Amino acid sequence: MISGRPDINQVLSQMRDMQSQVRAPSSPVPSIEKIGGEGDGVQGVERADFAEMLKNAVNNVNTLQKDATQLAQSYERGDEGVDLPQVMIGLQKSSVSFEAMTQVRNKLVDAYEKIMNMPI
Repeated sequence: MISGRPDINQVLSQMRDMQSQVRAPSSPVPSIEKIGGEGDGVQGVERADFAEMLKNAVNNVNTLQKDATQLAQSYERGDEGVDLPQVMIGLQKSSVSFEAMTQVRNKLVDAYEKIMNMPI
């Protein structure tokens, strides 16, 4: 087995772990504050910052794309540590993450448009 190549069982295990984290009923609920900064909001274990989370997701997609490009260029140069399946997996990860980010962006734009069209 090639040393740098990811194991499919390991990738599937990571995907299942991520899925269970998303669906976990005991996950902490972010605190919700009233507009104007009043402190009567629901207090959670940890306050999630949506902008920071979105920024991290975009940075992650960017990193995956750079890594995939770097792997493809290394393969084209004939580097010994890079094989074709590793390159294809990297490119697919990059593609899937970019498509997911595009879908999230589309949903956010749609939600923004709906909110802006609401009567006051």
